[in-house]
Amino acid sequence: MSKPTAKVIPIQSASIFQKADKIYPKAVTGWFANWRWVMVWLTQLFFYGMPWLQWNGRQALLFDLDERRFYLLGLVLYPQDLIYLTALLVISALGLFFFTAVAGRLWCGYACPQSVYTQIFMWVERKTEGDRIARMKLDKAPWSGGKLLRKGGKHVAWVAIALVTGFTFVGYFTPIRTLTAELMSLSLTGWETFWVLFYGFATWGNAGFMREQVCSYMCPYARFQSALIDRDSMIITYDAGRGDPRGSRSKKADPAALGLGSCIDCGLCVQVCPTGIDIRNGLQAECIGCAACIDVCDGVMGKMGYAKGLIRYSTENGVTQKLSRAQMFRRVLRPRVLIYGALLAAVSIAFVATLALRSPFHVDLIKDRNTLARMVEDGRVENVYRLQLMNGSERVGRYRVSVSGLPGLVLVGEAELEVPAAEIASMPLRLQLPPEAAQELQGRSTPVVIEVARLLPDGGQQVVREKTTFVVPR
Repeated sequence: MSKPTAKVIPIQSASIFQKADKIYPKAVTGWFANWRWVMVWLTQLFFYGMPWLQWNGRQALLFDLDERRFYLLGLVLYPQDLIYLTALLVISALGLFFFTAVAGRLWCGYACPQSVYTQIFMWVERKTEGDRIARMKLDKAPWSGGKLLRKGGKHVAWVAIALVTGFTFVGYFTPIRTLTAELMSLSLTGWETFWVLFYGFATWGNAGFMREQVCSYMCPYARFQSALIDRDSMIITYDAGRGDPRGSRSKKADPAALGLGSCIDCGLCVQVCPTGIDIRNGLQAECIGCAACIDVCDGVMGKMGYAKGLIRYSTENGVTQKLSRAQMFRRVLRPRVLIYGALLAAVSIAFVATLALRSPFHVDLIKDRNTLARMVEDGRVENVYRLQLMNGSERVGRYRVSVSGLPGLVLVGEAELEVPAAEIASMPLRLQLPPEAAQELQGRSTPVVIEVARLLPDGGQQVVREKTTFVVPR
C-alpha cells in the first residue's frame, strides 16, 4: 500500500509596502472654491512680493545669516533675540490649537503651502491635460507625440513655478536684488545655486507628485488633530440622517416614496476630494477641510431641487442632535477653546509688549580675567573691562559711558563712542580708584554700576545699566 503524498500549498508573499493609487481630483466650482483661490492669491502675493519690499533702503524682510541679523520691517534682531523666534513659534502652535478646536483643519485647506502649491500645480495640470476623465484616459493611452507634448508642457510649467519658488525662498536669506543681479550675470555662488535647486525640487516633487501623501503620511498634524477637536468642533460633516439610504433616482421622483434619502450616490464628493476619501464615512485623518465636497454636493442638490447642506460645515453634535447654527455657536466657548484662547492671548500680549519695550541697543560688560586688579601710577587701583555695545537701530548711535556706585571711582579715557547703524562695537574701560579710597577697601569686591546712555537728537537719552564689581587687592 503506497503512502499518501502530502499536498504542497504554495506560499504567496506580499510586500508590506503598497503603491498608492493615483488620485485624479475633479475640478469644482463654488463658494468655498472661490475662497481657496482668494487664499492662493493672498499667500503667493505675500510670498513672492515681500522680498522686493524695501524699508529704509534695505530689504524689509531679510534673514541675513552671514551678518547674523534678521530684519523685520523696522526691527533688527540678532542671535541673542532668539527668544522672539521662540515666542512666534509658540504663538503659531497655540493659534493652530485654538482654530483647530473651533473649526478643524482650516489652515490645511486654505493656507498650508502644501495645499496652496498643490492647487496651483493641479490648475496647470488641468490646463495642459484636461479634467479628471481626460487625465485618466491620457495616462492609460500609449505614448504618442500628443501625449509627450501635453506631459512635457505640464512639467515645463511645473519646473518654472518650482524654480521661481526656490529662488524667492533663497531671496529671504540673500537680498533678492543682489541674488537677481548674480543670476543675470551667472555668478550665483555654489550654495545659493544648491538651495534654489533644492527648494525648487522639493516644490516640484511635493506639489506635483506626492500631494495628498504629504498630508496623509508625512504631516504630523493629521495625526494629532483628533486630540484637539471634540464633538462641538466645526468640521465638514455628512448628514447621514438626511442622506441615507442612498440611491440613484430621476429628478422627478419622490425620494420618500422610494424609501431613499437625499444622497443620490453620484460619487462626486469622492471625485473632487484631493485626498480621495469618502466624507460620507465620517471624519477621517486624511480630510484637509478644503470643502470641495461641499461645493460639488450643493451643486447636485440644487440640480435635483433639494435643499443644500447635505454635506456642510457643522459639528457632530449639531448633526446628530439637529442643532441650529445659533445653538452650535453658543457651544464654541467651551473649556478647551477658552484655555487655548487665554494662552494665545497671554503669549501674544507678552510678545507685543516685550517688543514695544525692547531697548534699541544692547550692552555686554566683560571683566578682564587675566588681571582682576592692578596698581598703577600714584598708587591708584585699576580694574579693566571690555564694553561691547550692539546698536539695534538703523541709525548711527552716539553713546556716553559713566560709572557710579563707589565714591572716587573714575573712568579713564574716552567716555563717548559712535556705533554705525545695526553694528557692534567694543571699547576697553579702565576704572581707577584713588589710593586713599582703595586703602579702606583692601581685599574687598565692591558692586558698581556702568551706565551707557544713548544720546538722542532731541537732547534726551536712553540709559542701560550694567552691574559689575570693582576689586581692590590686599
